[in-house]
Amino acid sequence: MSNENKNQPKTVLSPSQVVEAARRIDRLTSSEIIDQICDIFYEFHGDRLYGDDPAIYGGMGQIGDHKVTIVGTEKGHTIESNIARNFGSPHAEGYRKAIRLFKQAEKFNRPVITLINTSGAFCDTEAEDRGVGEAIAQSMQVLGQLKVPVIAILIGEGGSGGALALATANQVWMMEQAMYSILSPEGFATILWKDASRKDEAAELMKFTATDLYDLGVIDKIIPELKANGDKLSNRRLLRQLKTLITSSLDEMATWSADQLVNQRISRFRKY
Repeated sequence: MSNENKNQPKTVLSPSQVVEAARRIDRLTSSEIIDQICDIFYEFHGDRLYGDDPAIYGGMGQIGDHKVTIVGTEKGHTIESNIARNFGSPHAEGYRKAIRLFKQAEKFNRPVITLINTSGAFCDTEAEDRGVGEAIAQSMQVLGQLKVPVIAILIGEGGSGGALALATANQVWMMEQAMYSILSPEGFATILWKDASRKDEAAELMKFTATDLYDLGVIDKIIPELKANGDKLSNRRLLRQLKTLITSSLDEMATWSADQLVNQRISRFRKY
């Protein structure tokens, strides 16, 4: 893992405040980020097996000189749009759509970028009937073996296997006010103390903030969301900065061989 540059922003919010910030309904969505960082983008639909899942947004685009495949979990800004997007919790067909796009990216030698904002995969009997667990496992396996560069970016919530399915990458980055954990603080408190109201106490123990995970070597880069005085960066400035970081990282990884990309990715995750 490339956790060498220690000049990373430190999360100034408490863990419970990070949870609130990561879940804010006005956070940038995957589609909004893609629209701003891509010079060209074409959305693709469907898994070619069951149907199209609007909780996964993805397709082919171009960032600077780099032709890329981008796949993200998609939430909305209103109750209606969140219902339409299943609150960013994909079904099996969503992950299979992502897998189709990953394989297509490798076929045409396009780097993959994933954007993650999900509390987890959708959990109901229909999702289980359609094989959501198998789809998550297959997505991780396919990403792990891709012979093209992969960058994963946590842009809000990163929950459980639903997030990890899109995060088996050469580089894993987090927005400064994002979170990444095995389950929610409410779930943690319910399991540990049988009391979901102790979620703030659980949040202090879980080490899911960008600073925590950078210090632990789980992520490689923190994307600043705040100015030095604590004011929020404008979306325009944030996304301009993100585009620059992506192009710089893709330039670097363009010199890696296919074997180097796969071996680095496998080695990265085996360290856990």
